[in-house]
Amino acid sequence: MKPNPHYQAIISSPIGLLGIIMEEGILHSIDFMPDNTAPQATVDNATAQVVSQLQHYFRQAGWMFSLPMLPVGTPFQQAVWQQLQQIPAGEVRTYGEIAKILGSGPRAVGNACRKNPIPVVIPCHRVVASSGPGGYAGQTQGPNMTIKSWLLAHEGVII
Repeated sequence: MKPNPHYQAIISSPIGLLGIIMEEGILHSIDFMPDNTAPQATVDNATAQVVSQLQHYFRQAGWMFSLPMLPVGTPFQQAVWQQLQQIPAGEVRTYGEIAKILGSGPRAVGNACRKNPIPVVIPCHRVVASSGPGGYAGQTQGPNMTIKSWLLAHEGVII
């Protein structure tokens, strides 16, 4: 199978295949890939660093990512994503708690989480509803919720 030039790497992980998009050595996005996608070796050292740090996280939930990132989004989305990066592994915040900090509403925070282009590294999985797990990547059930549940359990969080 030919490499996908859109991705600088496609890796296997405990939550499925992850496609990594870099631009000039900066992480722009991580995509969940279909199961039938072929893995793809890293194309450069910067991408190898992203892969290495993801592998560390999947082995050790408390791993702190230290990567150059440039997630593209609105100023509000950027503010939400900055808040997400303040949530330590093994802890959660509600959409409402983040909304209160930003002077916004929980639904707007949920929408920004859904648009997060760098899941896992920007830990949107650590945001939950006040009455349960909430959603993940725009779904409240199905495969994306399986991913969220795995990530939270990996970090020792039970919802």
